[in-house]
Amino acid sequence: MPADLVHLVRHGEVHNPGHVLYGRLEGFGLSDLGHRMAAAAVTGLAGHPVTALYASPLQRAQESAAPWAEAFGLDIRTDERLIEPTNRFEGKRMNGRTIADPRNWHLLRNPRVPSWGEPFVDIAARMLAAMHEAREAVDAGEVVMVSHQLPIWMVHRALAGEPLHHDPRRRRCSLSSLTSFAWVDGRFAESGYQEPSADLVTESTDLGAV
Repeated sequence: MPADLVHLVRHGEVHNPGHVLYGRLEGFGLSDLGHRMAAAAVTGLAGHPVTALYASPLQRAQESAAPWAEAFGLDIRTDERLIEPTNRFEGKRMNGRTIADPRNWHLLRNPRVPSWGEPFVDIAARMLAAMHEAREAVDAGEVVMVSHQLPIWMVHRALAGEPLHHDPRRRRCSLSSLTSFAWVDGRFAESGYQEPSADLVTESTDLGAV
């Protein structure tokens, strides 16, 4: 029997003193608070039969997966498909000045794709493919996959039948949150959402997500 549930976990707070959009840039690991958040996330599945653990190759995701590996005695399997999307604004501070700069207008011409980075449809497709394979790769139990805000939100919207383009300010995918999916009638269906580190999120800074 394949896995009963697949849980998509977002990484914890990132050390980002420059408040830039870090995307896939190297050198952006968890802050001290982020490590605490990652550890707290594990409590959301305490007692669950987690039998496989996957993570994006980026440092912040690997560090967020470490508490899961320790808690459940699992190796971290790195899957490139769980990675943060590409973004032409990497390394920049995203504010009104950046958007108002005429040199950036060509990147903003079509937010439905989006024109500044990896197409939403491609993000959803690679995430769902990774989830399908992870589910089939185990004999039973539940799978944890540590990823990033936008990829997780794309899975949510794709499975809910909602347009993939959206207002980033309305994403329901906080730091170290868990979004869970069950296999129902031959497809994934969202079965739950929780924020085990909600008390720490109020202290955090979340500015670098794509």
